[in-house]
Order: sequence, then structure tokens, then C-alpha cells
Amino acid sequence: MAKNSNKVKKNSNKDNSFKLLAENRYAKFQYAISETIEAGIELLGTEVKSIRNGNVNLRDGYCSFRDGEILLLNVHISPHKNVGSFFNHDPLRNRKLLLHKKEIIKMKSNTEKKGMTIVPLSLYLKGSWIKLTIGVGKGKKLHDKRQDEKQKSIKKEINSALKR
Repeated sequence: MAKNSNKVKKNSNKDNSFKLLAENRYAKFQYAISETIEAGIELLGTEVKSIRNGNVNLRDGYCSFRDGEILLLNVHISPHKNVGSFFNHDPLRNRKLLLHKKEIIKMKSNTEKKGMTIVPLSLYLKGSWIKLTIGVGKGKKLHDKRQDEKQKSIKKEINSALKR
């Protein structure tokens, strides 16, 4: 009986495992992120294979609203190498994000404020599903970026001094 309970624990750990596939560090530098949300993505088979191989670039990506849906735009997912060109996908095609209606309405109301936008932050595996973390952010000014760099360097100096 103890063996069966161990198997259940192994399966439950597998479902909660996360594997980071891509991260948009540039977005955290360019935007002050106020709110984040996890979303699914509508993908094709060859896109899933490419993402699992790590062939995705989130840097220039952003989200837009069309017909009551949120679309992920300008995210480059490289075509899969081991598949013929007939079965492959367009690398920059628009991809639908899978969110509940209430979440879409909430995100839309947040972005209607001046200067707010939705940017992809990270792409990861959650169990066997590919998930995307998107954030509502406001563009930082130059002086804000300089302050963040100063704080980051101060933290780095403190940590190095503590290690010594």
C-alpha cells in the first residue's frame, strides 16, 4: 500500500513542474510591470516542437485585442527543422491567447489607461502544457531606467561584500 501512495506523489509532482523555455528580460527593463497573468496559447504542432527545442524569441512581442480576444503579435517561433516546408508554420503569425472572458475584460480595462500595454514575460512548460506569462506594464522613462540600474548595482555590491 505504501508503494501506491509513492506513485501518486510522483505523478502529482510531475503536474506541478515548471521548465522555463523563454524569458523576456528586455520587457522588465523597458516596462514597469504592474500585474501579471498566466495564459495558454493556441499553437500548431510544429510550433510546439520548436518551442520545446527553445527556438522562440519574445523580445519584440506584444498583445492586442480583436473581436473580444487577446492576440499575441510579433513573437518569432522558428520553423521546425526536421519537418518539410509544407507542414511548417509562419514564424510571425498571430496567436490567440486562451483566457477567461472576465480576465480579458479586466486586461482590456487596465490597458485603456494611458501608456499601458500588455507584453509577454516568459514562456514555460507547466506539466505538459505550454503557458505564457503576460504582464500589464507602463513604459519607463530614461531616468527610471537609470534609477533601476543604480539600485541593481548597489544590491550587487552589498551581496559581494556580504560574501567576503
